[in-house]
Amino acid sequence: MKVKTINRSEEACTRERTSDLLKVHRNLDPALHPLEKEVEYTRALNAAKLQRVFAKPFLGALPHDDGVTCLARSPAQLNSLVSGTADGTVRLWDVAAQRCLRRLEGHTAAVRGAAVAPNGLVAVSCSTDATVRLWRLPYAPFLGGRVEESDEAVLQFQGSHGFTGIDHHWQDSVFATSGAKVDVWDHDRSQPTATFSWGADTVHSVRFNPAEPDVLATTGSDRSIALYDLRTGKPIRKLIMQTRTNRVAWNPMEAFNFTAANEDCNLYSYDMRKLSQATCVHQDFVSAVMDVDYSPTGREFVAGGYDRSVRVFPTGGGHSREVYHTKRMQRVFAVRFSGDASYVFSGSDDMNVRIWKAEASEQRGTLLPRERQKAAYDKALVERYKHLPEVGRIARHRHLPTAIYKAGKQRREIIDNDAKKQRRRIAHSAPGTHKVKPARKKKIVAEQE
Repeated sequence: MKVKTINRSEEACTRERTSDLLKVHRNLDPALHPLEKEVEYTRALNAAKLQRVFAKPFLGALPHDDGVTCLARSPAQLNSLVSGTADGTVRLWDVAAQRCLRRLEGHTAAVRGAAVAPNGLVAVSCSTDATVRLWRLPYAPFLGGRVEESDEAVLQFQGSHGFTGIDHHWQDSVFATSGAKVDVWDHDRSQPTATFSWGADTVHSVRFNPAEPDVLATTGSDRSIALYDLRTGKPIRKLIMQTRTNRVAWNPMEAFNFTAANEDCNLYSYDMRKLSQATCVHQDFVSAVMDVDYSPTGREFVAGGYDRSVRVFPTGGGHSREVYHTKRMQRVFAVRFSGDASYVFSGSDDMNVRIWKAEASEQRGTLLPRERQKAAYDKALVERYKHLPEVGRIARHRHLPTAIYKAGKQRREIIDNDAKKQRRRIAHSAPGTHKVKPARKKKIVAEQE
């Protein structure tokens, strides 16, 4: 006679303390779970609904005395943020405590750009008063409370024209400014060490490549995006588009890729090795895109627009996954990702820097392991079932201000009508008469080397 017994240890089946969870034994045989797909779909639907219920992205605002024109985050400190305003003041913020550490005064006109050195100890700012000032950045004290102090610049660099943008090298004590031309400066020299110009009357912005530090990109008034190499001291390539590009941001994980914020309401991602077409066109804005910045992970980027909204895009996605707005927020001129990719900062015309969560429904604070597993499981469920109508509709839906909603609807109608007109024109013409340009090539006018 054969006897089967169940043998379990007491430690595996009892709790050490009353707060512990009881272990549940599950049989994973598919025959015992005939409705497994249905149950999983219901869980995905509930997870999508709960994500929208708990979507509270706005965390706080940092007030200023004038419109915010530029932002810069420290590569070395997560809680450090530098902002520049139209009244010529630069402020250093302790983001975690939402307090101002230093009020840096010296510029006599609007601050147009700011950047922090890779060691996080100094920052540089430029203004339309034709000066660049170098500031020392202190660490945030451990004690709470108000610690705001005024401070003066350590060094001042005098230019021959007003500056429109600035960016710091990712390795050396070198920074570049934009204005009538592109100037490259050293901390220890009072005059530019190199100067670049290529056709544009005014260069609006400059940005160093974090993965290939000696390569920089600029945007000009001649609707161009120009690439330069500091090692050779020569331009690499130049791309001319139909409308002006306001800002450029490099992908920190992919050395060749960058994204351009354009006046035509779109963002265009390019590979610098092949500028004849964009790798992706990012839509959804209804007005000019003013600034763009990549997440440190390189998987997504944030952009701010003239339509008073902030949007977060996946790197390869044509549409935004999140849109942030408030009733009082005005035109957004500067956006930045935090160093840990968890938060987004936006500076707008209403004299505030706002702090947002990068994931709108993400739970803040210290999470237990089972809470982290539950959040990851819900996110994977929504990702798996997002193609189904009900889950996809809930996951995609975002409330928009009336002005943005109506402008977006009108913009879609115009695009659809143009496409319909193009199809009819092709249908009633001789074969090969009309050639349709894809959206990735449509806005490109010329490429120069």
